[in-house]
Amino acid sequence: MGYPVWAEIDMGAFDRNLREVRRLAGPSAVMAVVKANAYGHGLVPVARAAVSGGAGWLGVARGAEALELRHNGVGAPVLVLGYVHLDECRELLPAGVSITAYDEASATVFAGAAQQEKRTLRVHFKVDTGMGRLGFPCGKSGVKAILAAARLPNVEVEGLFTHFACADEPDEQKTLRQLELFLEFARELERAGLAVKYKHAANSAALIRLPETRLDMVRPGIILYGLYPSRETCCGPELTPVMSWKARVVQVKEVAAGFPVSYGWTYRTHRRAVLATVAVGYGDGYSRMLSGRGEVLLHGLRAPVVGRVCMDQIVVDASNVKDVAPGDEAVLFGRQEGTVLPVDEMAAKIGTINYEVVCAVGARVPRVYL
Repeated sequence: MGYPVWAEIDMGAFDRNLREVRRLAGPSAVMAVVKANAYGHGLVPVARAAVSGGAGWLGVARGAEALELRHNGVGAPVLVLGYVHLDECRELLPAGVSITAYDEASATVFAGAAQQEKRTLRVHFKVDTGMGRLGFPCGKSGVKAILAAARLPNVEVEGLFTHFACADEPDEQKTLRQLELFLEFARELERAGLAVKYKHAANSAALIRLPETRLDMVRPGIILYGLYPSRETCCGPELTPVMSWKARVVQVKEVAAGFPVSYGWTYRTHRRAVLATVAVGYGDGYSRMLSGRGEVLLHGLRAPVVGRVCMDQIVVDASNVKDVAPGDEAVLFGRQEGTVLPVDEMAAKIGTINYEVVCAVGARVPRVYL
């Protein structure tokens, strides 16, 4: 079936990136982070590929994501890294999903639900070593609270983890300080008699740059999808982008100089021009901030977006591209005829990061798996 707009997901590239992650991880277990619809790439297909490629765990942000995996037959260990509502907890327990407890109250509520449901609460305790979000306090009060939570009925402690705030920045000392705090916290628990199977902290950037952060398990996210967390990490592993975003040219017209384009007539042609309307817009996740700033590839050549991005369409100046016709493929980011238009370039033009761009590719954009 032909689509007006679609995202191609190169599963071979995903497999290669995962192999590179496993090489970096060494003996550490790998938790493939597939939250946010696998960073826009498709939760269930990517999760299946991750498990078949050797990831021992899957990480999600929401209980609904974990349940979607279970409902689609993905039986691998899954950890919900974020907030879980009590009602969700009652659904997650019989599904064998592991849950994050981040303070004494959450641990008590989840353990109470496990007792009521006559189930085991598989829990990972999160410690706040400097992110300022969810987590037990990194000190004596946090140690005391976790020890108390671990003694609650129906509780099986699987892991202890933290999250790095600055691993993708040049100054490694901030991350090493967080790691030091986390390891000392873990030692305090062990001295009190609580040893956990999985201590984990390394995100994508830490996995690339700081081998000492790998511990018992690593949590790669963005690098699985072939994108680097930052410029500081680009000299690391060889990655292949997994997603390419494409749309169809739906009309081509020759216009005179001074011809107005799109809402508000913010752009007029400077000369005779060939305008191509392309079937993508902000309703698909193509940012309106790319109005007059974005580019697409047509026949392997760059063509600028002119005028305002609309909900369903954009207009590009195809004057420098020979023989453009309706039905032609326009690449929004990706590769065409040997030319690459990187997702990082699109991100830079709208003042954001590559994570946000791929996550923003909308639900009405079909994913085509290669």
